[in-house]
Amino acid sequence: MMELYLKTSNNASAVKIADIPVVEYTELYNDLKERMTDENYHVAHYFATEIENGLKLYLILLNDATGEVLLSSVIPDYYTEGLASLTAIHPQFHPFEREMWELYGIPFDGHPWLKPLRFSYDRRDKQSTMDSYPFYQMEGEELHEVNVGPIHAGIIEPGAFRFICNGEQVLHLEIALGYQHRGVESEMVKTDNRLRQTLIAESIAGDSAVAHTTAYAELTERLAGYVADKDLQRERFVALELERIAMHIADTGALATDIAFQLYQVACEALRTVTINTTQAWCGNRFGKSMIRPLGTNHPLTESKIDTIRKNISDVCRRYNEVRCDALEAQTLLARFEQCGLVPREEMWRIGGVGMAARSSGLLRDIRKTHPWGYYADVVKHEPVTKSDGDVMSRLSTRMDEVLQSAIYIDEALADYKPSKKITSPDYNAKFLPEALSFSLVEGWRGEICHVALTDKEGRLAKYKIKDPSLHNWLALAIAVRSEGISDFPINNKSFNLSYCGHDL
Repeated sequence: MMELYLKTSNNASAVKIADIPVVEYTELYNDLKERMTDENYHVAHYFATEIENGLKLYLILLNDATGEVLLSSVIPDYYTEGLASLTAIHPQFHPFEREMWELYGIPFDGHPWLKPLRFSYDRRDKQSTMDSYPFYQMEGEELHEVNVGPIHAGIIEPGAFRFICNGEQVLHLEIALGYQHRGVESEMVKTDNRLRQTLIAESIAGDSAVAHTTAYAELTERLAGYVADKDLQRERFVALELERIAMHIADTGALATDIAFQLYQVACEALRTVTINTTQAWCGNRFGKSMIRPLGTNHPLTESKIDTIRKNISDVCRRYNEVRCDALEAQTLLARFEQCGLVPREEMWRIGGVGMAARSSGLLRDIRKTHPWGYYADVVKHEPVTKSDGDVMSRLSTRMDEVLQSAIYIDEALADYKPSKKITSPDYNAKFLPEALSFSLVEGWRGEICHVALTDKEGRLAKYKIKDPSLHNWLALAIAVRSEGISDFPINNKSFNLSYCGHDL
């Protein structure tokens, strides 16, 4: 019997496309129907690409118990007639099947929610527009709809939120994204300029510049057959954890803002500023742009920079812990956040939730633990922070604990670190393995990031796919607000803080 999967890992080199099994869709469907009932499995990516005689589907499946990554592919010769929908039995497949339907017209039979995912500029049906988005409707004399967006106050990106309410109670929320038409994935393929590709990776989601660029760097290094030096791995690790601290502190302040807790808001704004200014002192940019580069770095740490990072993060950690202790005893905060915006563990598992949001519902989804790479695999034995209540307070508490954990990680990584001159400058011209598939998995502060690339016969990028953790977790936000008062939507929204631009690729 033919093997359905090629088994690899998040630390392995790129694989030849020819080595990835090409199986019948029915065989893959039947296997996944049973396999995905085991919560140790979840989908990292599932996408289609055009080939000479039609389409080819690629699946990247993660086994969180063993650390294995399973690769498989399908060339469906009958896809125009419809493929049985995996979403109908395992909802975590819903965004992937929706994208393939939108881009290529694959009619997934039985899909309960087959509607546009992004309104990509290269979608198959140009008559399908944002103005004709098929929002879910409910009938009833006591029901009314509330529309928020797509244009919001402030500087956030566009997105439409359509509430169906009975009085103040939310019965249903549907979130429509895709207003930006950024074309990020296609831009990656249009250019052979690796520096430009790196700059594009930095811009996928501005608040996750380090995480997404790390994913790009890891992916390209695997295509080039390059293994990062231990010192380079350590410095990327520190950069990632600095980004995690900065954004979790920012979200603590944002949640405080939404309940008019101005003291906590101001304190967090100050601490976030110290953190991102520390990143700026390292690489010249507060958000870590220019920090991560393939096959090397332009900003190796020095002893003086190490001293600055350790001193600043130690101070931030001490002061933030004071905010944390006060928050855990603030009755007005607890009254608003506890038992608000519940997402049960079972629901988070069904929809494929990832990252901090999943861990706040008791579901362990953390690439640093389950599929470690680089410094996480060789040195850090990461133990994820998890909570069980799945409410706004759990999501806040997870953030607060992760700030302290990341600060400890950074201090330990730098305590005995003596920068060497082994770290090289970036290399933007290394040859890529031809006709290969490379992927990388990185745990950003929101959660699991996955980049995938396919190369052609000359070793050029032929396909580039990006998954931000927001792709999985927007549905969790919609679940969180059901039966809540609509006035509590802002704090639920901030408790996830998902990325519009990370979704609109």
